[in-house]
Formats: sequence, structure tokens, C-alpha cells
Amino acid sequence: MAVNIDVLTGAALHDAVDALAALRIAVFAEYPYLYDGSAEYERAYVREFMAEPDSVLIAAKDAGRIVGAATASPMASQKPEFRAPFDARGIDTASLFYFGESVLLPEYRGQGIGHAFFDAREAQAQAWGASSACFASVVRPDDHPLRPAGYHPHDRFWTGRGYAPVGGLVTQLAWKDHGEAAETPKAMQYWLRAF
Repeated sequence: MAVNIDVLTGAALHDAVDALAALRIAVFAEYPYLYDGSAEYERAYVREFMAEPDSVLIAAKDAGRIVGAATASPMASQKPEFRAPFDARGIDTASLFYFGESVLLPEYRGQGIGHAFFDAREAQAQAWGASSACFASVVRPDDHPLRPAGYHPHDRFWTGRGYAPVGGLVTQLAWKDHGEAAETPKAMQYWLRAF
């Protein structure tokens, strides 16, 4: 499979709205997210992301079709619940870049695309003037009943790229898991890397 990596900014982001929404629903349905999303919510979420002029979407394309995507934008433009843990600790978000989702269809995994996503987002963050980058990973207990046999978290990959979890730097985001009647809060651990 020949996959191209494209960096989309500004008006080019609009062409990726539906693809990113569909990828988020498909990939986040898997463990550990277990997300039960809707196309309407996803389109609204993606449009909100695109409203930030410094947002970037890294698209993995196979024959022109988006098969994976990773997003990033300045942390200062994120929702208060994303910034709150930093604000509470007195960490200035003005020079921090937030890496949002990184979603890739299963058949394209293990080909180095995850590294390409991080390379491109880090380059964009540094070009913007960020002194560090962060992302949040969902926290599930090791004995979660839906944890697949043989599941391995991405911690080793992230650590290898220079990111580390920051103790106590956790936010709560609510979404509806498959099988839940309503949204419930989930813990999200922040990982940070200085440039």
C-alpha cells in the first residue's frame, strides 16, 4: 500500500471534515476509547477544531482516500476542560501545542505512519513557535472487562518519541461508551515533551 502523508491547514481542512469524523467514529470505537459517536457530533467537533487558524491535520492517503489522520493546534485555543489541569498547576499554555487524535485504519498500522504523524505535528508545532507539545491518553483500569487479550498500550511508542506522562496532570472528558445509556466522565492522562 502506497500511503502519502499530506499536511492540511487553512481552507484545505474543509475537504477532510467528513473523513476525519468517520475515522474518529471507527477507530475510537475500539478499546481503550470504546466511543459510541455520531456523525453529527463529529462534524461539529471537527468544525470547531478547524475554526482555530493555526490548526493542522496530517492526512494519510491511499490513492487519494484519507485512511488516517492526526490533528494539532495551540493549547491556548482548546476548550477550558483541556486547559484546566495546566492552569491549575500554573503551566503557561501560550507556548504549548496540543496534539489531538491520531486515528488510523487497522490495515495501515505498523508501517511507520504513526511516526510520520508525530514528525509532521512536531514540525508544525515548532514552526509555530511552541516550546513543547502534549497529548492526552485515555486511562482504563488494567482489568477492564472489554480490554482485549494481548492489548498493549502505546506508552512505549510515546516514550520512544520523548514524551512522558506528567504525574497528576489529568483531565476528565465525557463521552458515551458502547453499551452506556449516557455520557460518563473518563480520565485522560497528559503526556508532555519539550522541544
